[in-house]
Amino acid sequence: MLSWIAEHQKSLSVIASFSSVLIWLVYAQLLYLGFRRQRSPRLIINRGRNKDINALCLISNMSAESVFIQYIIAELHTSQGVITMDVTDFEQEYNQGDEDPEKRTHRSGSSSGVMEVTENTRQGPVKPGGFSHIGTFSELVQRLARDEGIEMDGHMPKGELEFNHIKLRLIGIYGPENKPIGAERGFDLAYNANQFALSPTSWDTKQLVSLRQRHKLHKIVENLNATNFSSSSSFRRVEENGS
Repeated sequence: MLSWIAEHQKSLSVIASFSSVLIWLVYAQLLYLGFRRQRSPRLIINRGRNKDINALCLISNMSAESVFIQYIIAELHTSQGVITMDVTDFEQEYNQGDEDPEKRTHRSGSSSGVMEVTENTRQGPVKPGGFSHIGTFSELVQRLARDEGIEMDGHMPKGELEFNHIKLRLIGIYGPENKPIGAERGFDLAYNANQFALSPTSWDTKQLVSLRQRHKLHKIVENLNATNFSSSSSFRRVEENGS
């Protein structure tokens, strides 16, 4: 055995060196993937407290650092077009068992306490592991419908108009990053037994964090910031079917 090792010493040395390099490469790759995963921003849009249209629209920050929310854009897809609005100023407070819709404060889900902001804005940082909400999906739908002048009968639009889908898109700044990040998720609206059912169209929130997506979000933010508006309806866009 010793003679065989001595005879093949050079070959064994090359194999050992190659194996050592391979192990270090795998280890370095694991370290890089762990670092990248830790540094990647991740925002979650979900429904809470209920599973129908009265559910709260929750925004959670699962990133390693705080995310400053700049804009929250809602799209209401109807049978006659799409209504798009900036709903950043939609603010409510959520406490366990609190049903008072008149409160308009922001609560972080972290143990560091409560951060209050003015009742007219949702702009502000969400701490790591924290959450906030922008009211119920019902309130979002009714706000978009009211801004468009759609007559409502409770949760339902009057006439032949149908509400099919609502999508939320977040635009924010992550830590020291220069370009904005984003996240979006859609929810289908289905009328069943005199009530709107609310079901997510995907199992997870789509993260808009690639270079191309962030560059596009940067252009969107520039356009929004350059627009002189006094209300969120200034960002509304309605596209008629067949136009």
